[in-house]
Amino acid sequence: VSLDGSKIMVADTGDFLIAFARDESGSRTLRAEAPDGSVQTRRLDIKEREFRIERVDGLPPATVTPDPESLERIRNDAALVRKARSLRDERTDFAAGFGWPAEGRISGVYGSQRILNGEPRNPHWGLDIAAPTGTPVRAPAAGVITLAHPDLYYSGGTVILDHGHGLSSTFLHLSRIHVAVGDRLEAAELIGEIGATGRATGPHLDWRMNWLDKRVDPQTLLE
Repeated sequence: VSLDGSKIMVADTGDFLIAFARDESGSRTLRAEAPDGSVQTRRLDIKEREFRIERVDGLPPATVTPDPESLERIRNDAALVRKARSLRDERTDFAAGFGWPAEGRISGVYGSQRILNGEPRNPHWGLDIAAPTGTPVRAPAAGVITLAHPDLYYSGGTVILDHGHGLSSTFLHLSRIHVAVGDRLEAAELIGEIGATGRATGPHLDWRMNWLDKRVDPQTLLE
């Protein structure tokens, strides 16, 4: 299988995975060659989406514009996260589908433009689920834990769960973590508990997903 000429990993079952980032547009060509040599191609037209604007005021200035010491910590945190998201193996945990990782009110959505203290910033890359501290966070699908860190600068208690083929879920602002790197989890198993650690204005789960280096919308995988 290839997408615009780039090879895509295919499992022995024939399952494969592709995803598109927030601002991708235009069309892509998907090509699949069967074991008998027959070839199918399909043109994929990417629809444009409109994203809401979210304004968050009253944040401490250091949160919006970190000092040099904090910037160094942020860079180190980012390196840890990149390494944890570098796994790309043939597991197809993603193929069984996804469920909600926590119960609560949706307080933020993927792709929305964030304006912090009146200053435009990067889009929000996750799905926010607001709920009291201590609310269970469970695996939305099976996978392997590649990061379990109690205190990253922005995201506080952070866990990354890899679902195979380069698709991973990240869970931010956890008050407690109940897993360790290398753990194998089945769908609905306990990961941790909702909190307000890191840079958060209140207790909630920020659930993010990546396919390789592309940030994707978790809500597109949910009913």
